[in-house]
Amino acid sequence: MLISKELIPVRYAETDQMGVVYHSNYLVWCEIGRTKLLEDMGYRYAELEKTGVLSPVTSLQMNYHSPAKYGETVTIHTWIESYNGIRVTYGYEVYNEAGTKCLSGTSEHVCVKKENFKPISLKKHFPEMHEAYEKNQ
Repeated sequence: MLISKELIPVRYAETDQMGVVYHSNYLVWCEIGRTKLLEDMGYRYAELEKTGVLSPVTSLQMNYHSPAKYGETVTIHTWIESYNGIRVTYGYEVYNEAGTKCLSGTSEHVCVKKENFKPISLKKHFPEMHEAYEKNQ
């Protein structure tokens, strides 16, 4: 299983008055992690979009364990939790500099045609990407 890792500095704008990362910012970090994972697999999401295919989130599940704080650098670990040719579930864990887990979670996505949001089969439309997902889960 491929696990992508990305370092993210916690910026002041991402925190609340207590210097703790506001919960919605973790979702942005997960997106950064997904993009990095795709790049590590040899693909760029922007290139997929140019073909008229999008990958919207269909489900989210996040567990907050310990706060990430302003001034820290966190590491997001991202991997393919499951994939069935249509749906892909990505797994995430975010760790602070001390190695404490701040967040764990998953997001589910379906590739769709941009013009009508109808799901497509990666196996049929992008067989090489399908094989990369199969290989790296």
